[in-house]
Amino acid sequence: MTTEIDRTLDRQYMAEALQLAQRGLYTTSPNPRVGCVLVRDGKVIGRGWHEWAGQPHAEINALRDAEKWYGNARGATAYVTLEPCSHHGKTPPCCEALVVAGIVRVIAAMRDPNPLVAGGGLEHLRHAGIAVEAGLLEAEARQLNIGFISRMERGRPWLHAKLAMSVDGRTAMASGESQWLTGTAARSDVQRLRARSCVILSGVDTVLHDNAALSVRAEELQLDNADVIARRQPLRVIVDSQLRLQPPARIFAQPGRLAIATINDEQKRWEPLVEANVQIVRLPAQNNRVDLHALMKWLTEQQANEVLVEAGATLTGALWRARLIDQLTIYMAPTLLGSGARALLELPFAKMREQQRLHINAIRAVGNDWRIDATPLYAAED
Repeated sequence: MTTEIDRTLDRQYMAEALQLAQRGLYTTSPNPRVGCVLVRDGKVIGRGWHEWAGQPHAEINALRDAEKWYGNARGATAYVTLEPCSHHGKTPPCCEALVVAGIVRVIAAMRDPNPLVAGGGLEHLRHAGIAVEAGLLEAEARQLNIGFISRMERGRPWLHAKLAMSVDGRTAMASGESQWLTGTAARSDVQRLRARSCVILSGVDTVLHDNAALSVRAEELQLDNADVIARRQPLRVIVDSQLRLQPPARIFAQPGRLAIATINDEQKRWEPLVEANVQIVRLPAQNNRVDLHALMKWLTEQQANEVLVEAGATLTGALWRARLIDQLTIYMAPTLLGSGARALLELPFAKMREQQRLHINAIRAVGNDWRIDATPLYAAED
């Protein structure tokens, strides 16, 4: 019989597993972030988390930790933030390793939404005689892997739009000049948003105006393992319908993959880009621009979980109108840019009933600026 004390301890151990999973925040892409805690006789005997894609999963690392310090994990309970995998990928199935190790109980925060698993791991454990539970701290586990879950359940990445504005809601001068609106603390915060993302998505105007690099820079992350984190550079994708972006712009000299999404098929525009090792992605057109839904399909094929949108008013507004933005992070600087400056989003509303509402999730100071995290509240379509 499970007592209230037992349930409190279960929550405590799962919370620790979630903290362990958080340690893979910047490095596990495109895999989910997973943590595991092994407990025997009321004592933690093993801890592990998934560190890098292609390397051992959290359960394997926890089992190795238990073997190192206690000889084995036989008779232990495993608290894992995601259902143990049941398929052969780059690593063997974790559910089989738990059976072989003699684990007697497995508590998973949530089922794996990956169709290759989708309950198969838990069922494998049950057939082996292991007691199985799922759903403890599920909301926290889902939030940790919101992009992976989006890709598996909705068939598209989670789009997180980053914007910076003045107090009067402006992002740049009429000329396009925008550097620097926010302070160094906010820019470091953005670097961490980049580092956790699979893709950084921007528009050609932003890259041309700012001569943007869109890379993760170790010196700005302000994290203990910044050099290690910066080894994994997100895929940078530039929406450039007419292939206006050409070498030798700064972005071409950055580490990592660079792709340009376009509708242009002119060979003379392609050649210098191909020579610069740029991946050109020709997509269908919609209103003489890249079809954004086709772009989402391609990003999903690239195993993109979280996509950070760092774009201007035109592309971000188009993504909003397509109802593709899932989350907004807005940095508000304590300054005024005036009525002639550019608006935050290109949303040509004419009536109050067209306004778009947000749900504010959090507001906090970042240096001298304010960070606002919000979720779009899209109105029901007619």
